[in-house]
Amino acid sequence: MKLKLIVGLALVAPFFYSCNNDKSEPKAEIVETETKVETEFDFNVEQFADIKILRYQIPGWENLTLKEQKLVYYLGQAGLAGRDITWDQNYRHNLTIRNAFENVYTTYTGDKSSADWEAFETYLKRVWFSNGIHHHYSNDKMKPEFSKDYLVGLLKQTNTTLEGEALEVLFNDKDSKKVNQAKDVDNVLLSAVNFYGPNVTMVEVEAFYKTKKSPDPEKPLSFGLNSKLVKENGKIVEQVYKSGGLYGSAIDNIIPWLEKAQGVAENKAQGDAIALLIKYYQTGDLQTWDDYNVAWTAATEGNIDYINSFIEVYNDPLGYTGSYETIVQIKDFDMSEKMSVLSENAQWFEDNSPLMEDHKKKNVVGVSYKVVNVAAEAGDASPSTPIGVNLPNANWIRAAVGSKSVSLGNIIHAYNNAGSTGRLKEFANDAEEIQLEEKYGQVADKLHTALHEVIGHASGQLNPGVGETKETLKTYASTLEEGRADLVGLYYLYNPKLQELGLVDDWKSVGKAAYDGYIRNGLMTQLIRLNIGDEVEEAHMRNRQWVSAWVFEKGQEANVIEKVTRDGKTYFNITDYDKLHDLFGQLLRETQRIKSEGDFAAVQALVETYGVKVDQEIHAEVLKRNAQFKSAPYSGFVNPMLVPEMDDNGEITKINVVQPESFPKQMLDYSEKYNFLPEVN
Repeated sequence: MKLKLIVGLALVAPFFYSCNNDKSEPKAEIVETETKVETEFDFNVEQFADIKILRYQIPGWENLTLKEQKLVYYLGQAGLAGRDITWDQNYRHNLTIRNAFENVYTTYTGDKSSADWEAFETYLKRVWFSNGIHHHYSNDKMKPEFSKDYLVGLLKQTNTTLEGEALEVLFNDKDSKKVNQAKDVDNVLLSAVNFYGPNVTMVEVEAFYKTKKSPDPEKPLSFGLNSKLVKENGKIVEQVYKSGGLYGSAIDNIIPWLEKAQGVAENKAQGDAIALLIKYYQTGDLQTWDDYNVAWTAATEGNIDYINSFIEVYNDPLGYTGSYETIVQIKDFDMSEKMSVLSENAQWFEDNSPLMEDHKKKNVVGVSYKVVNVAAEAGDASPSTPIGVNLPNANWIRAAVGSKSVSLGNIIHAYNNAGSTGRLKEFANDAEEIQLEEKYGQVADKLHTALHEVIGHASGQLNPGVGETKETLKTYASTLEEGRADLVGLYYLYNPKLQELGLVDDWKSVGKAAYDGYIRNGLMTQLIRLNIGDEVEEAHMRNRQWVSAWVFEKGQEANVIEKVTRDGKTYFNITDYDKLHDLFGQLLRETQRIKSEGDFAAVQALVETYGVKVDQEIHAEVLKRNAQFKSAPYSGFVNPMLVPEMDDNGEITKINVVQPESFPKQMLDYSEKYNFLPEVN
């Protein structure tokens, strides 16, 4: 599961959880505070369109041994070696388009002061940020603000080839949505994501996977996680991501770096897990993937950890295929020790939840929680990065072995210190709400992230005989799981247990700040990311809306949340936090029932009724009120470069951390050094 962050809404309370959903993430949000922490480090790089590019530091790098630094470096290089897989997974023409645009960008010698050239540069930066031509969050195809004739002229002047569908699709309405989650349509045919071949239908995909049977039904394999379904001679066949298979040319460049990493592993358990990951890349065998996840989950010792492979299924409209991503992490010892109290008390939270008794785990096992500092990211985790991760995703591994939950501390720190906005004062109902957010908002966000990842995704169990949620809940599985984990966090954020555990000094104030921010975001402020007339489609946006809209409606008779209109502006004011806490508990109980029983009709009714439709009057009002703010609603990062120093024998003697010159420079460097895939697959 992945928790992703959308910054720029100084009123938005929660983060994006990169929870590989049974990714996640995709993504959550962080609240920017009104007071910027003074620091000599400049976290800001540049801003364009709706994007703000930031940079992050790697605290504690100098305290690592050379062997540990080598491990981080090798894992980081392994991640970058597979970077282009993400581009091709996102859309079949992405690599062709990127290569053409980058050639124009680097070789064009004409007028670079015109509005058209500025629009070309901005579009290319947006494509870089999204790993393709579809928006990283909305999934809509991004439209160039220059004409086809202008682009054709640039191509001719730079001797660049871009033709046919790859050119036309930039300006027509084809493949308009990377992931289409609409109701009652063929979500496979209408999604541009490159997990399925041309003319493969949703019915054919579902029929194909119904024929797949796991050797052990109690340990179901993740069918489809590392493959593409295509039609050959009218028959659906599977192209597996592996050495010698689909994406083999990139995978064959990942493996040598993983072999180097295995050679400097911190301990046997870590080395054994990396060996299994290598074997998985070599064979594409899903049983090896499960063996790897069991070994990786159990390998909790050491200062370095990582995520690598095809993981999050948010980009698959049916939730089968994982997007390629990597994150390399260094343990933050001080914060990990402070927050480990949550995983140590996971059973208490499970026992005291409002779930039905049959849906509670009697023995919550192996939940490890750490705060880490990111040292490298690639694929679906970059430039738009999660702020928290909970893995593995397989329900049976979570139940039998446990899971690892991490919060990306230096990423969160960078978000919180990259600047502030005045949106909080614009959308908060009154001075008390503003004061609560400014004083308790950051601690509330951190705790919600931790509770979502550590307690939320680890809680609850499926009824005997109920299949995996991607099979039972289908296109609603991701948003249901993210909402369920959010609700676990919300339920416990307003609980004296947090103060008893020493995590907060004033549990009621922290809880109130969390509730204010969540409702404000779910009912209003996240709408700044939609265009007028749009419905909510992204899984995390949907879950924040259906959670907020459900409790708003159910609490109307008691006026738990009142809708306030003042000076032509709308606000949502919580009048009874105790009753709202109870409503969150009721909804949590129901969402767990839906998941445990695989109740498709119920999840469809919940999401379609509360999470999809947008109040058009409020939406128009929110956009008008937000127009005064210039800070971009989305943020992402350039990555620090790990630059090795060598002796005369070619041995690494030191690895330096160097900040990149610019966002375009890093993107061009990546394309030059890690271009291991042909343009068309």
